[in-house]
Amino acid sequence: MTDSKTPASEVAALQPSPKGLGVLKAAFRERRTLAMLLLGFSAGLPFAMLFGTLNAWLSDAGVSVATIGVLSWVGLFGAFKFLWSPAVGLTPPVVGRMGRRRSWLILCQIVLAGALLAIALSHPGTGAIVVLAGAAALGAFASATQDIVIDTWRIEVADERTPVDLLSTVYQLGFRTAALVGGAGALVLADQLGWSATFVIGAGLMGLGVLGTLIAPEPKAAPRAAIARERIGSPRLRMTALAVTLAAWAWAAFMLVRFMVTALTVKPAPSAGEFTAVWGPWIVGMAVILPAVLAGIIVWRGGKAAPSSSTSSGARETGFADTLYDAILAPLVELMGRLGWGAVIVLGLILTYRITDGVWGPFAFPFYMGDTGGALGHSKTEIALASKTFGVVMTIIGIALGGWALLVIGRMASLLLGAALSAATNLLMMDLALGAPVIGGFMSATGLYKLFGAFGVSEPLARLMLAIAGENIAGGFAGAAFVAYLSALSNKMFGAVQFAVFTSLALLIGTLGRGALGELIERQGYAAMFVIAAWLGVVAVVFCAMEWVRQVMERRRLGLEV
Repeated sequence: MTDSKTPASEVAALQPSPKGLGVLKAAFRERRTLAMLLLGFSAGLPFAMLFGTLNAWLSDAGVSVATIGVLSWVGLFGAFKFLWSPAVGLTPPVVGRMGRRRSWLILCQIVLAGALLAIALSHPGTGAIVVLAGAAALGAFASATQDIVIDTWRIEVADERTPVDLLSTVYQLGFRTAALVGGAGALVLADQLGWSATFVIGAGLMGLGVLGTLIAPEPKAAPRAAIARERIGSPRLRMTALAVTLAAWAWAAFMLVRFMVTALTVKPAPSAGEFTAVWGPWIVGMAVILPAVLAGIIVWRGGKAAPSSSTSSGARETGFADTLYDAILAPLVELMGRLGWGAVIVLGLILTYRITDGVWGPFAFPFYMGDTGGALGHSKTEIALASKTFGVVMTIIGIALGGWALLVIGRMASLLLGAALSAATNLLMMDLALGAPVIGGFMSATGLYKLFGAFGVSEPLARLMLAIAGENIAGGFAGAAFVAYLSALSNKMFGAVQFAVFTSLALLIGTLGRGALGELIERQGYAAMFVIAAWLGVVAVVFCAMEWVRQVMERRRLGLEV
């Protein structure tokens, strides 16, 4: 915080989370964990169906690749959700009596069910593609908004009995289970019942999210006086920073809307991936980095200035401008004031932690299915088995192991171990690209070839499945640790904006350098790309170690037990 004395809530946030399986047993007697599991499912199902299964239906219906590319822009809602994250601080009308968080959840879930039903009735092979596109866009927006609210709820309801580490793991389990149901499960259903019936069932399964919302307790609202404490410095400085931030956000929103309109009206349509790669860093810089710098200036100048009238009067509202400041800039001011120069380490960790996976993600299927540069040449059916089914199960196992580690060895140790594993497993893929001399020898020596062969799996596919097992277990482990870290880093009063900013940064950074990697693959093959990805992972390991040291020093400064 920006006050000289650290509040008790922040002192508690810096203390290590409870460890041991006793916490797990106690927590699963809590309705919050069941609610978290169902809400995680509610978040993962629309993600799988709107960004994966829908594309499969469009392809099956003979829709052109260009049109499918146009529809891919709906994924941008998730990457830029921080732009409207302050809005969830308001209570929506009609359903508002359920409480601020629960009413937003119910509203989003109803919209998502309606969007899936509209898609089910649209029949993409006919002229109803416009209806389908509109339903997909509405669903993607509602899904991103639901993510903001779920993340905020998780941060706000966590306590010593049900720590944020445990809730984050349960959320990941629900999300990945929904990805399996909405991905591989939906494809099986489509073969048996048809695409429309599959999306109708998907809409019905959103009822599990509604059940989670009804079970979930409503968090207590933060006192206005506590939020008003972030109105530091002179009113002129605050309002100038707010005006610049609003201008930057308006520009970012304009760029997004312009791209969406262009994608729907111009042929050939632009690529959402190219837009994110070119303009994503600029949008994040203007809409996140610039406001963070302004917040840092407010903290720096505010420490030298006398408290403003609005701050000294507690929670007294001084107008619409202060309300906007509280919603948009106060979360960043609180964060910068709490972290100080440690914000540089935190930013570096967030930007690099998942880049080792994200940077080569678009090249995964060319690597699995291609036949040049060390690519593996597998069929679509083999990839569906190895990546979309077996791989998802391995990810769920990794998440479970990550949750166990969070409770037993602690958050920072788990975060560091996850970063190291994610970096190291790139070497498994490198070995595949070089002909699998190490993996092949290991499987021969241990008899794993015979084990896989008993299930009718060929040796090349068995090697791929072993590499995917290692990579996805590491990815699930790291994902659980990363979500727990970001959740703990967010202040309960400002979780909506802070967590949305964190996740947007983590999502978009992987787009940088992909063009250069594509050229590298053409020149040197896939093995060189995996070596670079592994080295990028080492950078994340270094930032994790630095952040661990920073937290230890901070606890010592506050006189807490290390």
